[in-house]
Amino acid sequence: MTASTASVMLPLFVAAPLFLAAFAVLSPVKWLRDVLHIATPLALAAGGGWLFAYTSTHGAISQTIGLYPAGVGISFAGDRFSAVMIVTTMIVAATANWFATASGETTSRFYSTLTLILITGVNGALLTADLFNFFVMIEVMLLPSYGLIAMTGGRDRLRSARVFILVNLAASTLLVTGVGYVYGVTGAVNIAALRGVAAGNGPATVAMGIVIIALVAKAGVFPVHTWLPRTYPNSSAAVMGLFSGLHTKVAVYMLFRIYTVIFDLEDRWAWLIVVAMVISMMIGAFAGLAEHSIRKVLAYQMVTGMPFILVMLAFVDDHPRAALAAGLMYTLHHMITVGALVLNSGAIEETYGTGQIRQLSGLMRRDRWTAAIFAAGAFSVVGFPPFSGLWGKVMLVLGAASTADARSVVVITAIIVASFGALLSMLRVWREVFWGRPMQNMPEYLHVRWRLLAPSALLMGLSLMMFLGAGPLSAAVYGATDSLLNVDDYAQAVLGDDAVGIPDMTHLQGGR
Repeated sequence: MTASTASVMLPLFVAAPLFLAAFAVLSPVKWLRDVLHIATPLALAAGGGWLFAYTSTHGAISQTIGLYPAGVGISFAGDRFSAVMIVTTMIVAATANWFATASGETTSRFYSTLTLILITGVNGALLTADLFNFFVMIEVMLLPSYGLIAMTGGRDRLRSARVFILVNLAASTLLVTGVGYVYGVTGAVNIAALRGVAAGNGPATVAMGIVIIALVAKAGVFPVHTWLPRTYPNSSAAVMGLFSGLHTKVAVYMLFRIYTVIFDLEDRWAWLIVVAMVISMMIGAFAGLAEHSIRKVLAYQMVTGMPFILVMLAFVDDHPRAALAAGLMYTLHHMITVGALVLNSGAIEETYGTGQIRQLSGLMRRDRWTAAIFAAGAFSVVGFPPFSGLWGKVMLVLGAASTADARSVVVITAIIVASFGALLSMLRVWREVFWGRPMQNMPEYLHVRWRLLAPSALLMGLSLMMFLGAGPLSAAVYGATDSLLNVDDYAQAVLGDDAVGIPDMTHLQGGR
């Protein structure tokens, strides 16, 4: 297959789920809608695997919509980095949609359609090579998310939906404002065309700084993190599982891409990144100890996970490959493990009608498989073997140690302390929910059914496979990191040799 033929496939990652969303909204047959919203992300995950295999051999590929010249039309670009993210996000999406079907949430007519539109936005955001189009795809993600978060439930869910909408509207407004400033300063919003313009230039750096702040807010990182634990746990477990693997991780993807391509891995922001991420680690690790429901505790584990990933951007000056690979490995682990824990807690809620810690006890004797899956997820979050969290934490520590300076000491200490805080949070849930006396207010015949438990079991099985297959997995992660760092290949794929409308930005580079 030639590169021109392969590149035509890129828009299908966006067009296919959008077309099927239209088909699902018109279909009166529930089982068909259920099949579509599970099979579609699985097919897209397979497509991501093909994209990874193809770009491993041929390098990055790009397609400009409408066959306009590069620099004029909207470009989609794919490499191993975007392919790995597509595969993992689509696996989490398919599993969360499976749980939604098993729990009966898809009885709402438009649930399947909204999830397919959300997937459309995710794939578009992971493949776009244009900052403004990235903003558009973020909005494509958010519009169905507003409906999903408030679709079922009572006053608490509607209150959370209001917070979610207000925060994301503010962040999106900041994002499009930043993109507008970038265009005003540089005359372009194409990511490849903006290569290195924020590495030292005042106006371009300030403009891109606005974009970074908006993405940090969407990722749920200190000091703009409080919306996440206030909104996600009040949605349904299926929606929280879906959001945990998609929304924040899309922001992480673009932060990595922007910092590599546009900021050119500049190290002058290292201590700012370290301070912000360490504070975020501490808040997420210990704030969960004060929460009273399982999913609120897990929401703070999401807050903890984001700085574990992003702090690696502070160590790209000496060994960027090791640092970025560590961040990517932890991203993949975090999506799988937290998704499993959220869906496991959702199975408990669906069975016993509550996720409140004080209203549950003795589940280890009543539902042994449920307890085993939760224990496995807790082990993985903390970083114990035999699950993916071990390799994630090991690579983080090695990446932070690569500079062998004060940053290394601070971050490695923070990783250890935050991991201990995560352990305390997981032990609290285990002690209150799974240990203790059997519940007296629940009939003995009531147990978590396997159809509810199977999605979380599958994800924890994947976490175990990631541990056992560390060799091939690390090879894929390092390959994806190499693609991210190969800015020349990315720029050549996006702009080619005949790009038009690309301003000369040499006068913007290198100045302070």
